Formats: sequence, C-alpha cells, structure tokens
Amino acid sequence: MHLKSAIYYTFLSISFFDFEFSLAEFSSITTTKFLRDPETLVSNNANFKLGFFGPTNSTNRYLGIWYSENDSDGMSEVIWVANRDSPLKDSSGVLKISDDMNLKLFDSNNSIYWSSNIPYDVHSSIARLLDTGNLVLLPDGSDTSIWQSFDHPTDSVLPGRKLNLKKSLSDDTLQSWMSNVNPSRGRYRLISLPRSLPEFSIVDDTNEIYWRSGPWNGYLFLGVPDFRSDAHFGFSIDNHNGSVDLLYKEEDQPSLERYFVNYDGRLLQKLWNDSNWEIIWQSLGSACDVYGKCGKFAVCDPKKAPICECLKGFVPKNDGEWRQGNWSNGCVRRTTLQCHDTGVKPDRYFQLKQIKVPDDFRWISAGPGDCEGLCSKTCDCTAYTSYIGIGCMLWNISLLDIQQFSTDGADLFIRLAHSELPGEHSAAYRGRLSRSCTDLNHSGESGKWKVRTALIVTMSALLCGILIFIWWWIVRKYGRTVKTTPTRTHSHDIFGGRGQTGEFHDLPLFEFEKLVNATNNFSLINKLGQGGFGLVYKGIWEDGQHIAVKRLSKASGQGLQEFVNEVVVISKLQHKNLVKLLGCCVDGEEKLLIYELMPNKSLDAIIFDPVHRNMLDWQKRFEIIQGICRGLLYLHRDSRLRIIHRDLKPSNILLDEDFNPKISDFGMARIFGSKQDQANTLRVVGTYGYMSPEYAMEGQFSEKSDVFSFGVVLLQIVSGKRNNDFQNHTSLNLLAYTWKLWNDNDMHPLIDATSFKPCFESQILKCIQVGLLCVQESPVDRPNVSELISMLDVDDAKNLPLPKQPGFTQREVCCKNGTLQNGEECCSLNCVSLSTLGGR
Repeated sequence: MHLKSAIYYTFLSISFFDFEFSLAEFSSITTTKFLRDPETLVSNNANFKLGFFGPTNSTNRYLGIWYSENDSDGMSEVIWVANRDSPLKDSSGVLKISDDMNLKLFDSNNSIYWSSNIPYDVHSSIARLLDTGNLVLLPDGSDTSIWQSFDHPTDSVLPGRKLNLKKSLSDDTLQSWMSNVNPSRGRYRLISLPRSLPEFSIVDDTNEIYWRSGPWNGYLFLGVPDFRSDAHFGFSIDNHNGSVDLLYKEEDQPSLERYFVNYDGRLLQKLWNDSNWEIIWQSLGSACDVYGKCGKFAVCDPKKAPICECLKGFVPKNDGEWRQGNWSNGCVRRTTLQCHDTGVKPDRYFQLKQIKVPDDFRWISAGPGDCEGLCSKTCDCTAYTSYIGIGCMLWNISLLDIQQFSTDGADLFIRLAHSELPGEHSAAYRGRLSRSCTDLNHSGESGKWKVRTALIVTMSALLCGILIFIWWWIVRKYGRTVKTTPTRTHSHDIFGGRGQTGEFHDLPLFEFEKLVNATNNFSLINKLGQGGFGLVYKGIWEDGQHIAVKRLSKASGQGLQEFVNEVVVISKLQHKNLVKLLGCCVDGEEKLLIYELMPNKSLDAIIFDPVHRNMLDWQKRFEIIQGICRGLLYLHRDSRLRIIHRDLKPSNILLDEDFNPKISDFGMARIFGSKQDQANTLRVVGTYGYMSPEYAMEGQFSEKSDVFSFGVVLLQIVSGKRNNDFQNHTSLNLLAYTWKLWNDNDMHPLIDATSFKPCFESQILKCIQVGLLCVQESPVDRPNVSELISMLDVDDAKNLPLPKQPGFTQREVCCKNGTLQNGEECCSLNCVSLSTLGGR
C-alpha cells in the first residue's frame, strides 16, 4: 500500500500546551540580545519558532522549537526541547550567549538549566533559527555552524535530516516524551538493530524490541511496505554508515511534516494540510505490528480472529495459555526434522506468501535458485527466502515476529518433516522437495517426480475444465437457482400461512429471486461486512432504493427460532436509534433480513480502523454514546415491549450518513414482562467480552446486562481499542487496563489520541468514569439506562459515584467455534457453557 493511501484525518496534536505568546519576535540571539520567556525567535520563512512553553496545570517551563502553524490554540507541534529533563520552575527563563560563547539557559537565580557545551574557542557568536527548523550557533561573520540542534534531536526528525541510528545510545537517538504533556525522556527509543542488513526498531527502556522495520532491500523495508525509496514521504538508507535519510518532497513549497517517536511507542508521521495537523502514518497500525506478538513459529494476521496462528507443522507450546489468548510462548515443531537421516523421506518446504520476514536472519549473497540448497545443507536451518535486492535470507533455530501482509510481503519457505505435508504433489501445500545433503545426487529420481507431477497437473486442469463446462450448461439451461427438492421451507410456512410475498406483523415478505437480483447474485463487490450470523450485502431495488441484506449463514448456528425472534422483535420497534427492518425472506435453507442501508457501516469499522477512526472527532463520538443510550432506554423502558438486547457491541451499532447510531441485530434479544426484572437461561449466547459476569457464568440477564455491554462499548469508543489489544501489557483486557489507569489516576494513555483535545478532557474523563460504573462486577452497583443519560448530562464528574472493580479482569478466551469477525469478535450460540467459562 502506497504511503499516501494511508493518509487519514485527525484534529489531534500530540503535545497539548498553553503557549504564552511573545511580547516581541527576534531573528537572532547575540551577546547583547537575549531571549526571555515569553519572547520567541522566528525563522525567516515564519514556519518555526523558538521559545518557552509549559504543560497545562503546571508551572514547569521548557525551551523548545515548534511549528508555528496553528500555534494560536495551544496545539503546536514541538519538534525539539533543550531542557527536557531539567524544566524551569517558573517563567523567569532567559536564553543567552554566555561569556564562553555557548548558548545557555538561565533562571532568575542565574542557575544553568541547559548549555550547548561547545568546546570551540571563538571570540564572538550568534544564534539563528533556520528555515529548516534547525537552531544553529555560528561564529560571528561565518556561515559554518559550531553547534546545531539537529545534532541533538529529542523525539522528532524533519525532512532532509540525516539521522545516524548506529549511535543507539548517543545524544543523536530519537527518544519519546514521558507522556503527551511531559517532554522528559520517555520509555521508547528509535535505534538501528545489529543485523546483517540495515534495519531499525523501537525499543523500550529495558532494550526490549517493541517494533521493527524489517530489512532494507534498497527499495523498501520488508516490514514496512509504505517506506519506499520512490515515495514522496519515506526513508532511504546510506549503507556505508547505517544512517537513515528522511526523503524531502520535491516541491516549490516544501511540506511541513515530521516523524517522531510518540510517548506510547508508536513511530508517527504528521503533515500540515493547510488547516490542521494530520497523522498520515503510524508504525503500529494493528496489534500484529507489536514485535513478537504471537511468539515463535507463529504468524500474526490482523484480519483474522484470533490474530495468532501456529505455522504449518507447529502446535502451541502451552495449549491452555494459547486458548486464553496468551500467545507469548509461541509454538513448537510437531515432527522433528529428518535432516540427513538415511532411509527416510527428506524434509520439504512449505511456502507462505506475502509475509513480513522473521527477525534475526543470516544473509548470503546468492541467487534465488541457490537458497533452498543452502538451507538444506544445515540441520539448524528452519526457513529461507529470496528477495530482489537482497539475495538469500536463512533462519536458524527459531522464527519470530512473522506477520501476514496483503501486498509487498516476501515468500517464506518453512522447513518441515516430510510427514507434515501429505500428498507430496498437492498444489494446496505449495511444498517443494528439500534437496538435502543425502539426496543431491538423486537427479534421476527427481526427474521421475517431475514427469509424474506434470501429468497430474495436466489431468487436473482437464478435469476442472470439464466440470466448469457442465456447470455452465446447467446454469444456462435451468437458470441461476436450481431447486433440488419439492419440500423447501418458504416464508408462508413460518409466518402464518402467507405466501412468499405478503406481510407479517405489517412487515413485507420478499421473494428470494428479488434479493438475488438486488445484490447482483450476492456479489462480493456488494459485501458490506460480516455480522454475528452471516454476511451483509448492499443491494438496490428496481426503484433505486438502497438496502442492506443480511444473509444468515447456514453454519452460523442461528436457526429459525432466532430468525423469527429477530423479525418479531424488530417489527414492533420504531426509534431513530434502532435500525429499521424493511422485510424478510425464507427460501429453503436461505434466511434473509432486509434493512435500511447504513452508509457508514458499523461502529467497529470506524473506531478500530487506524485510517477511518479520524472521521469521528470527540464531539461526534459523544453524540454516538448518547444515541446508543437513547436507543437502550427505548428498548428497556419506552417501547411497547421491554427488550433485553443481550448482544450489544460495536459491530451491532450501525451509523447512518450523519454518523447517528442505530442498534441492530436482535436475534438474541429477549422480551420481558412489564414487571419482570431478571431472567435465567441455560443457553448463554452473545459475544464474550461484552457479556456481564452474571450472564456469562450463571445465565442471569437483565437490563443491567445490557448496561455492562454498553460500558464496554463506551470505553472502546473513548480508547479506540479492542478487548484483545493488550497482549503486550500487564493488564489482561480493556477493563483491567482501564481500572489500572483509574487507580494510577492517569487516564490519558487510554484516550484515543486522534479524538483528544484539551477542551474536551473533562467530558472524556467523565465518560470513562461512567463506563467503569457500567462494568462493575455486581449488577446492583450498575446504573440503569435512565441514570446513565443523567450522568452523561452532568457537567462535574465529582457528582458521580466512584466505581468499584470491574468484572472480568483476567484474560478472556475467544469462543473456539464461534463466528469470528473484524479481527475480534466471536459470537455464536452456546459458545460459553455454564460449567466452563471461556473468554476472549
């Protein structure tokens, strides 16, 4: 994916400061002209300012450089900080050229807080802020700098800046801020990995790798396909000294941008778009980008759930922990390699396509045809690949940090015992015979296999052609729908004797053929997404009306009872925050529901997507929270029926053209009597991670069960995080992570940075507190929906009760046989038993 396609919009600036503006702006600092707080030094092109700033609610003051664009609202992009670890305690700071011709920062007591520390002996010097954002100290009358801020970066690198990452422990290293409001040295650094090919990574304060780029092939980093040498925004490598050059966009008016290590460990790229700063790329686009997410001998695929899977021929090292979502121990080989043993069939190779190559390889400059032989010569060699611009990469012993890409990945060949690939010529395995040391002379036998393989492939192709022709002839003769049995179930069999068309509870019944035509035979092009019990397609009626067709999967587990239940329930409900059901259809095993089309799809498709989440600023997110509350209030109290939804989650919250939320998917809903407060079931259904403890473990559900689910959804709207995004944290899930931050009295790491603005901070913190009140362990402690609406309208969170510990603070396990969707959710019938609780 080209980097420019990753551009998405945000109103965020990572540094939230109240800037005091200068009484005067200077162009230079001399031995007689000082810079005092709150004065600023401005570059000639007016793009950069050097001055003093301080975080909100703090007297600490820092000397720094920031982009001058949009700095009037306290949202400036700080690119360099002089005294990051030695803040001034008040606004008495002054920057001057001292007697030894160094730049020094003093307070009112003449204490030194920072110095340029140049060893040169000069008689006079002058400091200027260049148009590149570089603060330089020059001997008076000379254009050659004796000191420059570019040689001492903090967390940022600008276009045209060369960064020598081999100085991993030097002053040249990019190091994150401590937090979004504290510029002191944080946990994360950008360094060069000691590998045989250029590669860089983010490491934490224990020197553990948090993210890595993958090796450079002269064109791109194999772990970051967006970083291309021909891209307008990207890196190039100087192989002679390991330094990294940030490419400069060739335009008359260069763009305002920066790469920086964020306080949470992400490498970010931000760009000024004439109105605000946008995050257009980030290193951690998904949970799979975290280094070693799935452990050894496992591949991480962000489009699957669970995201981790053992490689072919490998099994989890600890099956119990693996099922609980703790993948750190990885996988182990199921069958020992034969290596050079005589009398047994040789090892073979299994091909994985479009892969981020594992870490810690051995590089050999050799042709593609030589890589397999080189690997097979050594018993320790477990995999190989050949890549243009690199040659052969071989891996010994273990394979760590493998990720599945959609494009621009490498083909990785994994060495397996012969028995792990049954059917030696099966194209499905893409396996190839390993020419180990003991079989390099068996060229005659190899030739026989080639002849047999060619014959099998030819016959298979011929058979496929015949089958395709027969199918085409049947479809042409009998039409697209071939009815194989006269005893099909139709709408009239279910809905009280009506025909295939008609009405049921004032709800239209449609013919299956009409839906086939509306969706272009359920074309994949019209697929909108995957719900808990089937696929959802976009369709168009003959009159031009757009619809959404939910086609229930035959293997989903939802039978006629759940289908009829959804039709009965939703046909009686009318509210602006509930999705409108237009009709239904039953034809044989086909069960379909027709809804109004929601142009912006579901909430999970927005808030969990690193690109689309920027479509929702905080104001819109808060309106969505309020809308969900109003929909729940209608279900619980205001409708003709009292409805408990039982499966409230982001994928069941649809968004219309104005991002108004509409609750959907009522297949699991239950109707309560007017005086009924609670019900029990032996058939626990729904999505674990959103189910309340009393429902998941005891089968008890009530209004408070939906409130618990709403609390999880609320915290996800605030954070933009899935329940399983905490594999790399000591906290086991979203609720435990939020509770830890609550007890630490620091909620900022939870808040989605793309929606945060200081002016909304109190409202966001209030929502977090309300979310924690919703997910308390005991249903008695949770508020009802009418109380929730009142809480959200409260201006001062001090008037809210303090939350107690949430339920489910241990690792949750995803339902093993559930319908999985969107990389997270697992929803099926009977996927959680009452005797053995499995979480996600």
